[in-house]
Amino acid sequence: VPTRSLSGLILKNNVRAHYHKFLPEVTNFIKQECLSAVGDPSPMIRATVGILITTIASKGDLTTWPELLPALCQMLDSQDYNACEGAFGALQKICEDSAELLDSDALNRPLNVLIPKFLQFFRHTSPKIRSHAIACVNQFIINRTQALMIHIDSFLENLFHLANDDDSEVRRNVCRALVMLLEVRIDRLIPQMHNIIEYMLVRTQDPDNGVALEACEFWLSLAEQEICNEALAPHLPRLIPVLVSGMKYSEIDIILLKGDVEEDDMVPDREEDIRPRFHKSKTHALHPSNKHSEENGEDDADAEDGGDDDSSLSDWNLRKCSAAALDVLAGVFREDLLPVLVPILKETLFHQDWVIKESGILALGAIAEGCMDGMIPHLSELIPYLIGCLSDKKALVRAITCWTLSRYSHWVCAQSHDTYLKPLMTELLKRVLDGNKRVQEAACSAFATLEEEACTELVPYLGFILETLVFAFGKYQHKNLLILYDAIGTLAESVGHHLNKPDYINILMPPLINKWNVLKDEDKDLFPLLECLSSVATALQSGFLPYCEPVYRRCVSLVEQTLNQHIANTQSPEQFEAPDKDFMIVALDLLSGLAEGLDGHIERLVMNSNVMQLLYQCMQDPTPEVRQSSFALLGDLTKACFQHVLPCI
Repeated sequence: VPTRSLSGLILKNNVRAHYHKFLPEVTNFIKQECLSAVGDPSPMIRATVGILITTIASKGDLTTWPELLPALCQMLDSQDYNACEGAFGALQKICEDSAELLDSDALNRPLNVLIPKFLQFFRHTSPKIRSHAIACVNQFIINRTQALMIHIDSFLENLFHLANDDDSEVRRNVCRALVMLLEVRIDRLIPQMHNIIEYMLVRTQDPDNGVALEACEFWLSLAEQEICNEALAPHLPRLIPVLVSGMKYSEIDIILLKGDVEEDDMVPDREEDIRPRFHKSKTHALHPSNKHSEENGEDDADAEDGGDDDSSLSDWNLRKCSAAALDVLAGVFREDLLPVLVPILKETLFHQDWVIKESGILALGAIAEGCMDGMIPHLSELIPYLIGCLSDKKALVRAITCWTLSRYSHWVCAQSHDTYLKPLMTELLKRVLDGNKRVQEAACSAFATLEEEACTELVPYLGFILETLVFAFGKYQHKNLLILYDAIGTLAESVGHHLNKPDYINILMPPLINKWNVLKDEDKDLFPLLECLSSVATALQSGFLPYCEPVYRRCVSLVEQTLNQHIANTQSPEQFEAPDKDFMIVALDLLSGLAEGLDGHIERLVMNSNVMQLLYQCMQDPTPEVRQSSFALLGDLTKACFQHVLPCI
């Protein structure tokens, strides 16, 4: 069986790569053989054939295989379970890959036949078949496919019939269907909303984690609906405890996150643990407030984070979904959430079991935005408690506490410095130098958020802050270094020209320039370093003069190399691969930072280089971000040294 399955997958790869070169007799032979193997006794072979069929269908367009759908449809009625299951498996994959084509005139609208057919199988005796049937229909909800909409009542009736199915895959598909229907046909759900909410409450606690996650998505969707307040208010006392309970790390999470390993900062990072990092230009930032939480693997809009970056965990999971749901519900219900939530927080935040305590700290962070006004009376007590939790013996508790405190940094900065800001800053900086990499990462991101809130309030502490951040340079492994650059760049943006003092420059610049010299031109780690230097150059102004020449020259060279590689690739694509334009964008942005910081002093650098010719080419680049950064640089050079722009006008 494994050999047969593997040969099927190799055939699929050949179809994907070379289908249009096959001779007609080869294509027809493959199609016939596929159809005769759909009902193979081995589930593995049936799955392989399904993949092969959908690959051919999506390559050659279903229109060139008119007998496929009728043949599969006929097999659904077969008395042979294998034929029925194999045909359903193939149909499910076709529905996933070709949903729009199935609903077009090109094929005589097969859905008019298929959807009623699928609905008949919702009550089949085999759970596998029931699951396939729902999964097939689910593909047509979001696009409001007409063939499904005319059967919507029958669909709902059958869904409710399966609501408490014994099979977890069936329950998961039922939950998925209800979440999508909430977005497209809420009118049909409203009469049953009370029962649906009750059902989803039970499913959010389903013993099967996959079902619980699908059900938990329901609360995120419901929060966006106008009826949320009215429909959900009576259920909050039961829902909120379920969400907070869902925020606990599972035992498997703790094993995967090495929750018992306290010190790992001597262990080098594996390259695959470092997410691909894309340059975010200063001119392209739409939501500046989100930027540091994104570094932790989550957009701030998803509220939750705690930096679960291992690949198995950075995926969406019940913990993140529960926290995101609490965050959006806090935005809907505001202070009305607190009578239910405060008793739960009191119980969890001070719990002896670190896993429960950690989930309480996460919940407190998740509601920060929505419930801020109602939380203010409690903060004078909670913030010192959280600052204490930064020294917890469990690394995962220290990490989440960094994040939660950053969510309240706006309040902290508005209070007396001695009471809150100084102790918070002191303890956070200790965590920046924590022995645990996850804590370092969370602390660095939290500190960047604090910098943005505090701005020039940090000026009195600059020496201490810089010494800590620079010490981290020597301590951090690869991945956290990239976040450290962000924290230094944000500091420069927050305190501006106050950074331009010889003492500070002597602390900060040597390690940055050292990294600058070590990194090769093709190393993607240049992106965050150049972004950081751009902020530093703008802040230091004339203080950056001693460093400007090599930095300027390298930026011009990076732009030139990228342009040359682009030309070479355009002329002979098989010989030269396309360049990574991000190198050019980052270099242009750093040149903008230099022009802004050095002002008239940049004149002699521009005079002795071909930057204006390069800029003219960049402005015509096909990539919009390159053009955008080019226009920004043109503006900055026009202000700083118009005499060199004038001849090119």
